[in-house]
Amino acid sequence: MWQAREVQDSPDADVLLGAIADTLEQQVLQGADPSVQHQVRVAANLCRILQREVTLGAAADRAARARLTTLLGHDGSSNELWRELAGRLDTDMDEDSDDESAVHATLLAIVRDKLAVAKPGYDAYDFASESP
Repeated sequence: MWQAREVQDSPDADVLLGAIADTLEQQVLQGADPSVQHQVRVAANLCRILQREVTLGAAADRAARARLTTLLGHDGSSNELWRELAGRLDTDMDEDSDDESAVHATLLAIVRDKLAVAKPGYDAYDFASESP
């Protein structure tokens, strides 16, 4: 059964951005002057990044806030939590402590989520050799 949203709100932003990127990559690029082909590729890539931001960004932001809340032991706005963590890193962090390991794991998870949006594939990088 169809829903009213499907009729009124389609296509979604991610579908539109994908269509723009496809058009740029499959039609415009081939006909573009060689001097602007790089700009066409960049524009298509930006559409892909925005498409992933639309589909993955809100969940990544919620997950980051939840991770920061767990790490810091209380809730707050994302900006407040980030500011507090930055302040703690500047003053409280004791090297080789459990706190440092928890911060590292939290930041690594947040960075992986951000990379899934900005540069898929890089989010699977093996950071194990870079652990504290």
